[in-house]
Amino acid sequence: MIWSAGIHEARAQDWWNASREPVGLAPDPAVTPEAVIQVYGARAYSWRGYFGIHTWIAVKPTNANSYVIYEVIGWLQRRKRPVLVVYENVPDRRWYGNIPELLLDKRGQGVDALIEKIDRAAQTYPYPRNYTLWPGPNSNTFTAWVSRAVPELRLDLPPTAIGKDYLGSRVVSQAPSGSGFQISVLGMMGLLFSEVEGFELNFLGLSLGFDWNPLALRLPVVGRKEF
Repeated sequence: MIWSAGIHEARAQDWWNASREPVGLAPDPAVTPEAVIQVYGARAYSWRGYFGIHTWIAVKPTNANSYVIYEVIGWLQRRKRPVLVVYENVPDRRWYGNIPELLLDKRGQGVDALIEKIDRAAQTYPYPRNYTLWPGPNSNTFTAWVSRAVPELRLDLPPTAIGKDYLGSRVVSQAPSGSGFQISVLGMMGLLFSEVEGFELNFLGLSLGFDWNPLALRLPVVGRKEF
C-alpha cells in the first residue's frame, strides 16, 4: 500500500472542534456479515503530524453488529488512566481532523481466529499504562506488538509509524510484521529486514529504507513511495 497522506494534512487544530467524522472506509456492519479486521493510520494531532502517524486496530467478528477498536491514547495518561483502551465505535473516524487511511483490510474465512489472537495479544501488551511520544511506547508500539503476535496479518506499518520499533529492554525481535528480524536499541537506533517491510534503518526514531516487491522507498516524514 502506498502511504499517500501528505504533510499538508497534518495541521494544528483545536482538539475540541476538530472533526471526528467517519470517512467511509469501513464496511457497514449492518450489511456485512463476514468477519473484518482493519488497521488505520492518520497523521498525529497538531505539530506531531508533520513527523508521524497514529495507528489503531478495528475488528468485527462474523455477524457482529458493531466494531471493536483497540487503541493506545496518550492523553489518558495525564488522567492516570490506562492508555490502552478497547471500545465499540465507528472505526474510520478522522483523527482530530486528519483523514485516516487503511493500512490493512482482511475479511472472511479465518478472520475470526485472527480476531481472537488480536484480543489475546492486546491483553498481554506490556505498557497498558505507559505512553511516551518518542521513541515509545506509544500507539504505534501497541499496533506493532499486536502485529508481531499475529504475523498472519502481514501488516506493513509505514516508516512514519514512529514507535513501531520500540522493543523496551529487548534488542532483537521480529520485524513489526512478525516476519524477518529486527535489531533496535530503545527504538532510537537499529535496522530491520523482512519480506513484508523490506529493509529499514532507524536513527533517532526516524526510518529510512526500501521495499523490493514492489520497488519503493521508505522515507521519514513522507512515508512509503512506490516508483
